[in-house]
Amino acid sequence: MSKQRVLTGITTTGTPHLGNYVGAIRPAIAASREATNETFYFLADYHALIKCQDPAAVHQSGMEIAATWLALGLDINNATFYRQSDIREIPELTWILNCVCAKGLMNRAHAYKASVDANIADGEDADKAITMGLFSYPVLMAADILMFGANKVPVGKDQIQHVEMARDIAQRFNHLFCKKEPLLTLPDYQVDDNVAVLQGLDGRKMSKSYGNTIPLFLPEKQLQKQINKIVTNLQEPGEPKDPDTSTVFQIYQAFASAEQTAEMRQAYADGIGWGDAKKRLFALINAEVGEARERYNELLARPDDIEDMLQQGATKARAISQPLLEQVRRAVGIYGFR
Repeated sequence: MSKQRVLTGITTTGTPHLGNYVGAIRPAIAASREATNETFYFLADYHALIKCQDPAAVHQSGMEIAATWLALGLDINNATFYRQSDIREIPELTWILNCVCAKGLMNRAHAYKASVDANIADGEDADKAITMGLFSYPVLMAADILMFGANKVPVGKDQIQHVEMARDIAQRFNHLFCKKEPLLTLPDYQVDDNVAVLQGLDGRKMSKSYGNTIPLFLPEKQLQKQINKIVTNLQEPGEPKDPDTSTVFQIYQAFASAEQTAEMRQAYADGIGWGDAKKRLFALINAEVGEARERYNELLARPDDIEDMLQQGATKARAISQPLLEQVRRAVGIYGFR
């Protein structure tokens, strides 16, 4: 049975938080251990430039994210783990795909439309502060996916459109340049409805843009302090509480076994105090990430080792990207005269 190629990118903006871990990193590492998968994970540092113009922050985030994945047990001998900017074929493929991608397709991209709508709502010019990076980043994402012939791209529901766009762009390229046999693999998105989307400190979705995250590898005391900031209601100890409207319970459930979840649900019915509930949450999270935190800090102290592992991944990745790009170049008529 042929393996499915599964590809995931991680944008290098900010420090990884519990939401990243539960929603993307933990299931991706589990997928990398499945014998039926050939997995590709990359640091999306070109994508980071769309959101962040702080060079030091982009660089630091890349190192922290790489150390996070490695500390949590990503097997780089089994998976291909690389930095996007080390694969020089990606921006070249992006340009070629730009030349077959309809502008109308990009006009329909959710992120671009949301930015335009926000500008208009504020009484500003529709395109204020919208860069070509923001406008056309679905094409770069398409190049990321198509370069490695990904069959499945695990995404949240808000990213389904981009995988569909990659598929549309690949179909257009194959139609124009590959009459006999398609060259670019048509990808499918993969949405796991069982993967939790964590709430943040304020009850909204945990997101760097909201400033409501709990960083994954905080030292123990800081982790406890951050958990203590989670917003709760004014119910006193002894009063029954609704777990289904509680951010503390929602995060707890993402780390707990079925048995632990049932016990915590009963504790809510019995009127557990918010302080005790948060102590239980801290103990559960700390037990899961404690050993990985130590490995993470050790890796950050050895940046050369992180770089060596990324370069190992880049070598594996370019063994695929180089021949694919040569085929693409020949398909469009860009090759030598000998």
